[in-house]
Amino acid sequence: MKAIRRFTVRPVLPEPLRPLGDLARNLRWSWHTETQELFRSVDPEGWQAVAGDPVRLLGEVSAARMAELTRDRRFLRRLAAAADDLDDYLGGRRWYQSAGAGEDPSRFPAAIAYFSPEFGVTAALPQYSGGLGILAGDHLKAASDLGVPLIGVGLLYRHGYFRQSLSRDGWQQEHYPVLDPNELPVSLLREQDGTPARVTLTLPASRLLHAHIWIARVGRVPLLMLDSDVEGNTPAARDVTDRLYGGGSEHRLLQEMLLGIGGVRAVRAYCRITGHAEPEVFHTNEGHAGFLGLERIRELGEAPGLGFDAALEAVRAGTVFTTHTPVPAGIDRFDRDLVARHFADGAELPGVPVDRVLQLGAESYPGGEAGVFNMAVMGLRLAQRANGVSELHGAVSRDMFAGLWPGFDAADVPITSVTNGVHAPTWMAPEVFRLGARQIGAGRAEDALSVGGSSRWDAVAEIPDADIWELRRSLREQLVDEVRQRLRASWRQRGAGEAELGWIDGVLDPDVLTIGFARRVPSYKRLTLMLRDRQRLTELLLHPTHPIQIVVAGKAHPADDGGKRLVRELVRFADDPRVRHRIVFLPDYGMAMAKKLYPGCDVWLNNPLRPLEACGTSGMKAALNGSLNLSVLDGWWDEWFEPDYGWAIPTADGAATDEDRRDDLEAAALYSLIEDRVAPRFYDKGAGGLPDRWIEMVRRTLSTLGPKVLAGRMVREYVERLYVPAAGAHRALDASAAEALAEWKARVRAGWPRVAVEHVEAVDQDAGAGGAATAGLGSTLILRVQATLGDLGPDDVEVQAVAGRVDSDDAIRDGRTFPLKPAGGPDLDGRWTYEGPLALDRTGPFGYTVRVLPAHRLVPAGADMGLVALPAEAPDGVGPKAGVLLR
Repeated sequence: MKAIRRFTVRPVLPEPLRPLGDLARNLRWSWHTETQELFRSVDPEGWQAVAGDPVRLLGEVSAARMAELTRDRRFLRRLAAAADDLDDYLGGRRWYQSAGAGEDPSRFPAAIAYFSPEFGVTAALPQYSGGLGILAGDHLKAASDLGVPLIGVGLLYRHGYFRQSLSRDGWQQEHYPVLDPNELPVSLLREQDGTPARVTLTLPASRLLHAHIWIARVGRVPLLMLDSDVEGNTPAARDVTDRLYGGGSEHRLLQEMLLGIGGVRAVRAYCRITGHAEPEVFHTNEGHAGFLGLERIRELGEAPGLGFDAALEAVRAGTVFTTHTPVPAGIDRFDRDLVARHFADGAELPGVPVDRVLQLGAESYPGGEAGVFNMAVMGLRLAQRANGVSELHGAVSRDMFAGLWPGFDAADVPITSVTNGVHAPTWMAPEVFRLGARQIGAGRAEDALSVGGSSRWDAVAEIPDADIWELRRSLREQLVDEVRQRLRASWRQRGAGEAELGWIDGVLDPDVLTIGFARRVPSYKRLTLMLRDRQRLTELLLHPTHPIQIVVAGKAHPADDGGKRLVRELVRFADDPRVRHRIVFLPDYGMAMAKKLYPGCDVWLNNPLRPLEACGTSGMKAALNGSLNLSVLDGWWDEWFEPDYGWAIPTADGAATDEDRRDDLEAAALYSLIEDRVAPRFYDKGAGGLPDRWIEMVRRTLSTLGPKVLAGRMVREYVERLYVPAAGAHRALDASAAEALAEWKARVRAGWPRVAVEHVEAVDQDAGAGGAATAGLGSTLILRVQATLGDLGPDDVEVQAVAGRVDSDDAIRDGRTFPLKPAGGPDLDGRWTYEGPLALDRTGPFGYTVRVLPAHRLVPAGADMGLVALPAEAPDGVGPKAGVLLR
């Protein structure tokens, strides 16, 4: 019989075991090996049955076993030590407190709110789909390790993301298990009287959307997760948080309104109830949470009563926006009328003009669509600071969004980059950690992984080759066992009987070079590039002396039939009896699988279309375990690749190469690399019977690349380069300053059409006015510029020279800027003269130009307003082009 209602009965722990509950409810256990081992010892078989989830474990341990543990003095000592260690971790001073105390602690923000649509903290809290969520989870964990006062904000999806299985013919199947929050490591935020705290949004036709706030404790960081499945909501409203990235356009819009607007309200409720410091900085992780800026504008409109423009400036000052997509197709875009309906009179955000809301998301640039509301565009307009997630992605983002800053070269677009990192205590295998701890001690090893700061881990050089090789084989052997278990379970789900699965016992070999490929399956990641020449791949898999084996995993989006076809194509190849012992596809890729996959692979393969991989952190996780990368130069690998760490797959870039030809060329390059360089190096044994050159690459990967890929390094960069400046800008922009800045910007915009560069000349100090054409290395030119400022004055602008090498089209490359100063007052025609020196410090084609930009002490970037005045170009045939020197 089927139950008509389901609920969870929480266990009541005996008094001596009460600390187990505190340990289970703080997700630090998910990256703290000693705490995991403590829970494993409670019930080893039960721990495996619940997939390492301590909350579920405690709900299933028998009363007899609990009573036995209360009498086990050794266990109680371990429990007390683990509880003390957690207390020390939660309350002790860490990097953030020490760094602030070392100079001016007041410049560090009191708190930062970090918004993301998904968080991959642990498999026990399945609220993630892929890289964006895993990155967000690692960001929280690293912030906790560093002591950064972060508040995470997301949604609690009752179905999470889908579970993946395969049909008999290899077609992806999706399943959405129901998640009961009472069975998850979360607790409900409650008011002082014990009632659940809630936030409410107003929808069109005066409908209401209510949400409860669940809290996950990620070490020191609270993660607030909004849940619309609450009494008082209509069935449609209850389903707003039903699943991650599900539903149609309006459903997604409501999710993002709840995340952004409701998320700010949840933060306010949490700080009011707990006394936590209010955030000074709001970090929007991708455009999904962009509506948070609108809610903060509404707040400032109510108190202290700022107008829209002034509130916008105050909000922008303390907002950081991170973009993760390198293609416009990856951005959430909504129909303009749909957004207008949800922000019109009688709906959400009263007092915020709907036309101003629509302007923020408008694609008002060449190539944009008039009827579209773009969430990333709104995110950029609501943030004073923005970044991509690798150096290459930063450049791609500047080019992609350059239309928002007309008149500026892409290099001047104010989008910087902070290269992603991964949380080493989560992703490094315990065996790898223990090998390092043996050299420098557990405490120093833990600090090196969580806090970072060193550019090299030189202690790795002292680890004997034999120990490194034995470690790599042990991890490979663990992966082989894991693969066989998962493969057997998958085939049983596909309808196979046990009698026909004997071959699985021979799948993979712990002594064969193992290549891993696991990620989401959009077309640009090219899951099936390895299949372009199946005969050649088969020969590599079955090579008599240098065989390879490949482990593949990945999920296609439920609505992406193209991605599902790629999965089926790969599965069908892997089902072939000739090669199925050498290549496998594992369904239901997630954090639990990944923790075995990254350490167990010798080589991590990544072959996206360049430059469509924003960062690609899976290769970082593999590197932390001594796996070598074999990748296209994209994302982080483009930035940090060296032959010491792995191999770069050549790419066939260029518009002249069609897609099929490009894939053929790059697949052939991949096969050649594996056959000629990767496999021979793995199997090339030295005099001592070890692959010395391979081991040296592993050693260099761990010692030199390891410190770079840390999430601790990433979060420290966010603090120092983005959070601290944003906090300073937020504090500087009180109500009166915000009003003054808004008025100044309005005045500058109104007056800018009359700003012009009238005349530019360069004078060689030694050769006179004609010296510009013959000036030599080491000379100094005096630039003299006449500019009309209209109703503006010198205090409103900055006049700059931009100089550097020029290409064949006279475009300045790698230019440097030099400020020019006013030389006296305006002439009778109202023109101002600016002057300044320009040193000629390089030979070859060299050029300069000048420009006028708005300038204000509270505006951090010259391109911030998207306004620039440039010299008029000389007509063709009328003398040399202005500004071109030293041809």
